[in-house]
Amino acid sequence: MNALDSQHLFYSCPYPVKSDEEQYTFKTDHDIVYAVSFKEETFFDPIPAYWFDLMNRSHRPSPNDPKVRETVIRIIVEFFRANPDIMLYMCDNANDQQAMRNRLFLKWFTGTEQSKHFFIKTANVLDEKVENFIAIIVPKSHPYLEDIISRFDAEIAMFKEK
Repeated sequence: MNALDSQHLFYSCPYPVKSDEEQYTFKTDHDIVYAVSFKEETFFDPIPAYWFDLMNRSHRPSPNDPKVRETVIRIIVEFFRANPDIMLYMCDNANDQQAMRNRLFLKWFTGTEQSKHFFIKTANVLDEKVENFIAIIVPKSHPYLEDIISRFDAEIAMFKEK
């Protein structure tokens, strides 16, 4: 994965973003620390794909904070600027809140001007009777968009057949 422009994120986001080699972190006005990471996925080889992960490192409830949304969206936009590939995410199922997390992420992402440049598709699959929400985000300009969508749909169908 190409590194994101840490200096740009530090100065352009509502919450300054710091980075190390594995994650991008920021601290809110409510003293909650979030970390964002991207992990490589090989399913779409040779097309690069990465799992997006947003973690609340403080393990405390977070109040509704629009600056968190804006910071996360700017990290995602910077990800796609540096890596015009595939981004995947799966909502954390802690406390059976995965459906709510999925709705919140979609609201965050689709409520931005940048979202019109991306194809996003979500699916839910059962794994050991636990509902999981998975999404794929790809730039609409990606030269293999149709193939990527077909491969995603096939993978989801395989999980639903189990």
